[in-house]
Amino acid sequence: MALKSFIEVDHDSHFPIQNLPYGVFKPQPSSSPRPGVAIGDFVLDLSEIASAALFDGPLLKNSNVFHQPNLNKFISLGRPAWKEARATIQKLLSATEPTLRDNAALRQKSLLPVSSVELLLPVVVGDYTDFFSSLHHTKNCGLIFRGPQTPVLENWYHLPIAYHGRASSVVISGTDIIRPRGQAHPSGGSPPYFGPSLKLDFELEMATVVGPGNELGKPVDINNAEDHIFGLVLLNDWSARDIQAWEYIPLGPFLGKNFGTTISPWIVTLEALEPFACEAPKQDPPPLPYLTEKESKNYDISLEVHIKPAEHEDSSVVTRSSLKHLYWTLTQQLAHHTINGCNLRPGDLLGTGTISGPEPEARGCLLELTWNGQNSLSLNGLDRKFLEDGDEVTLTGYCKGNGYTVGFGSCSGKIVPPAP
Repeated sequence: MALKSFIEVDHDSHFPIQNLPYGVFKPQPSSSPRPGVAIGDFVLDLSEIASAALFDGPLLKNSNVFHQPNLNKFISLGRPAWKEARATIQKLLSATEPTLRDNAALRQKSLLPVSSVELLLPVVVGDYTDFFSSLHHTKNCGLIFRGPQTPVLENWYHLPIAYHGRASSVVISGTDIIRPRGQAHPSGGSPPYFGPSLKLDFELEMATVVGPGNELGKPVDINNAEDHIFGLVLLNDWSARDIQAWEYIPLGPFLGKNFGTTISPWIVTLEALEPFACEAPKQDPPPLPYLTEKESKNYDISLEVHIKPAEHEDSSVVTRSSLKHLYWTLTQQLAHHTINGCNLRPGDLLGTGTISGPEPEARGCLLELTWNGQNSLSLNGLDRKFLEDGDEVTLTGYCKGNGYTVGFGSCSGKIVPPAP
């Protein structure tokens, strides 16, 4: 018999009892932030559940991890504690368990409509790394900028390429994105262009949220890497393509990337995603031994990007892709990040890079969809080559099967002009 909650959950909800993603929220503007779990249209206040002494397992009994303003302390505890918490929460919310179901006072304190709370960044992000793990995205970018002779450079097939992003500009879904200013390629003999970016883009990504870290100088073994991943979020790494193109040689992305990265508020755990695990693409040539996994897997997470122009009620779907297309797996990304002894810490974000599929409609950014502005997209009859002020971009992600949906909610941001 399928597990059911005493809380009414829509059949198409992203947040059934099989999901239970973690986030951080404030019930009132003056309240202190606290951890919560999404269930249907409600958020379960884990600080109230902890205060009621309902986390009574050996790892979480008398712990203060759910009285913190973020999830960093909880996720640092590792998989045994995560499993204990999930089992407790799933039992409390199940239709057959009276402890919360029949306690009206505790229900009133601990179950709040998600529409009435303020969702915050779920973790303190100490460091943010962005990978380049999609073969289809890599090929398309290579074709655009280098042509058909060498669309994918040799090193790409041997290691997960990445660059270090800016943690300070990681923001929660719903935060406006101010169009960045910067330099771009000069035309003719004139000085470089300086002003607001004329080629502002989204990037359809997901990100690993690191759980337990590793000591400096001690790499994570590829076959233990999954134990260092708490879960995943949606991620939009906003990109100013004109600024990026002018600055990236020789050291890579800088101001074209670090002005804003948006993540979704709910972290979906690997336990919730496990039923949707799938085999990762075959890697040819085979990776070096430190990147060779006993089991190489991705997750079949359907991804979409919607764009709603200013003063329009309806959005247009511009991209449909899936995490299953990633060439380099999440665990390979994490293991490679640490192979030189780099220490990861709880709450670190590892972005996948743009997730594109093999079909034209599965391209994960406007750079690919418009072939760097050579073509146009139609949004409710409006042409778009790159993002314009007032455009609102929304990423969604979900897995369907076994009679339920495990989803991530949404990750959105609206472009606003810079101050004069």
